[in-house]
Amino acid sequence: MIRLHFLVEGATERTFVNEVLKPELSRLNIFPDACCVQTGRKQGKIYKGGITSYLKLKNEVQRWLKQDKHQDARLTTMVDFYALPNDFPGYDDSRKQSNSQKRIELLEHHFQADIGDHRFIPYIQQHEFEALLFTEPTQFAVAYPQSEAEIQELIAMRSEFKSPEDINENNAPSKRIQAIFPDYGKFKPTVGPLIALEIGLTKMRTENPHFDEWLKKLEQLAY
Repeated sequence: MIRLHFLVEGATERTFVNEVLKPELSRLNIFPDACCVQTGRKQGKIYKGGITSYLKLKNEVQRWLKQDKHQDARLTTMVDFYALPNDFPGYDDSRKQSNSQKRIELLEHHFQADIGDHRFIPYIQQHEFEALLFTEPTQFAVAYPQSEAEIQELIAMRSEFKSPEDINENNAPSKRIQAIFPDYGKFKPTVGPLIALEIGLTKMRTENPHFDEWLKKLEQLAY
């Protein structure tokens, strides 16, 4: 049995892990739990969500690895390449790479080396969670029925890119969605994972190669 801890950027990703990834991984005797990155503490109150500095993220990773020292425990991340803090290891070298995928691979390599624990599996999303929802925009109908015209706009956006993971170009996927469905930002911790469930992991993996590569690494923990 593998205990797999997910350190994620926000509530949407946490729900995605619990509602979408957990059932699939549990079938392989891999049992996930998810927690948001702790970004601050003030007057006894803990603030979570988002990454304001690499040091805070590193401290969280190390804290989780120390909390569960068992050899059957693993830790992975689900954080965004978009707006990654510039104190991230390898950040300057990554800017010299020709495309975002190569930058991410380099950053993940430096992240792994800096943590220095074989139980750690870094994952940096090319842009943000909402990119995965562009895998099959028709499934937005589950949350926004009778919105055919709006969904067609999402389909048109998707058609401009080779992969949903590539959707950004100075306009993040979540902002694109909110421009069409203004209340998405308010309800995304529930709406986003709901749409992802309708799309299904198989389809998301087919169209998002880096996401698929990450899940393959997680599945290999079972063997």
